[in-house]
Amino acid sequence: MTREERRLRLSVDDQIENRYLEVPFELPAGGASALEVTLAYDRDAAVIDLGCRDPERWRGWSGGARSRFAITQGSAAAPGPAAQSPLAVGLATPGYEPGELVAGQWAVVLGLHGMPADPVDVTVTIATGVDAGGVEDEPPAPPPPSGGEGPTRLGRDLPAPDGLTWYAGDLHAHTTHSDGTLSIAQLTAAAAGRGLDFLAVTDHNTVSHHPHLAAVGAAYDVCLLPGQEVTTHAGHANAFGDIGWVDFRRPAAQWLSDVEQRGGLLSVNHPIQDDCGWLYPVQTGFLELWHISWFLDLTATGPWAYLRALGGATDTPGAPGMLGAPDHPVFLGGSDFHTPDHGYPPGTPTTWVAAEDRTPEAILDAVRHGRTAISRFPGPGEPVLVRVGEDLVAIDADGTVLVDAAGRRRRVRGDRVTFPAPPDDAGADHAGPAQGPYRLEAADRTLLAISA
Repeated sequence: MTREERRLRLSVDDQIENRYLEVPFELPAGGASALEVTLAYDRDAAVIDLGCRDPERWRGWSGGARSRFAITQGSAAAPGPAAQSPLAVGLATPGYEPGELVAGQWAVVLGLHGMPADPVDVTVTIATGVDAGGVEDEPPAPPPPSGGEGPTRLGRDLPAPDGLTWYAGDLHAHTTHSDGTLSIAQLTAAAAGRGLDFLAVTDHNTVSHHPHLAAVGAAYDVCLLPGQEVTTHAGHANAFGDIGWVDFRRPAAQWLSDVEQRGGLLSVNHPIQDDCGWLYPVQTGFLELWHISWFLDLTATGPWAYLRALGGATDTPGAPGMLGAPDHPVFLGGSDFHTPDHGYPPGTPTTWVAAEDRTPEAILDAVRHGRTAISRFPGPGEPVLVRVGEDLVAIDADGTVLVDAAGRRRRVRGDRVTFPAPPDDAGADHAGPAQGPYRLEAADRTLLAISA
């Protein structure tokens, strides 16, 4: 085994010069059987993220969740299915991709997220060889839930356009492949127990979870969507689709170009949240409008103010720039689930999509075409507001208030109420759905549901 230490003194000056500092090292010709990297510094003084690249590709990212990772090289790959076994392809710490430890210049990548004015001592230790360090085992997979009626049944009862079905899901969640506390199987079991039809697994700055999603989703009868939360100090975005890794170190406009060229979707995440709001001059056409942080106060109007600034909306229905225009963003919801310790399960809020079937391709196609709605929870009995053609339908919403983008309000009376599209010559006072987005509120203005 070989071991080398790199000692650095880093401060905010280094962050200003380069937020993603590379610590290069060489793997010899013939490669190595295992690689272990550890990072040590005063965590009360700084926040430093951890990642790795090899000479050819990105190998993974831990963010600030880990101080160590390991990658082991697999045995010689046999032809056929045996080549895909863990022993054949190797193992890696969640968040990192297993596979060949190729010879050449590698680099430990340090994300200088929070740095002090005075330098802090940082030690990077790189070990290679048989005894370099093992990969921790995943916790046992929980059994799939059995029996019971859940929101999937409610979704199939929701009125939908011909040939489509409303499916319930969550478009933002994390596992041990980044800073979540649950394995992919544990997270999926939680989603299944919630009755969700689909779940996007969007770990930070890595796609190491993607190869596991199909098998785990099948085991729990949940459609798992491949995703990556492209995460930086100036904003986060979800890249949806089996499209490979998106380089978060590039400008946001490059993220959007890369994702679109590969056939995926890029959404702006939690645009006004705390210290990770969206600061880039880029809009993607898809917006995580309802993030779990809104649950702190569901009467808060900050997201609506953001939409108005985004679209140049006025209080006059039909005015230029009104959010009901065809180019308003597609609205998504996401729990940003990390751990049960936060006190809420996946599906808080719930994103509904009207799709042809429950496959990743069909779910993303529904999102691409704007067939989405959002509710607080998956139900049943939870108010939902959906589009059927040009009409709006409010379900389990008796006594709530329908509000349009101009702030006009109308009481909902009945458990299933249709608001027809207005005629082309309808005036500004027409009570039907002329300008979106729409929302259902309780009498005290607590947000209950959103539809385009």
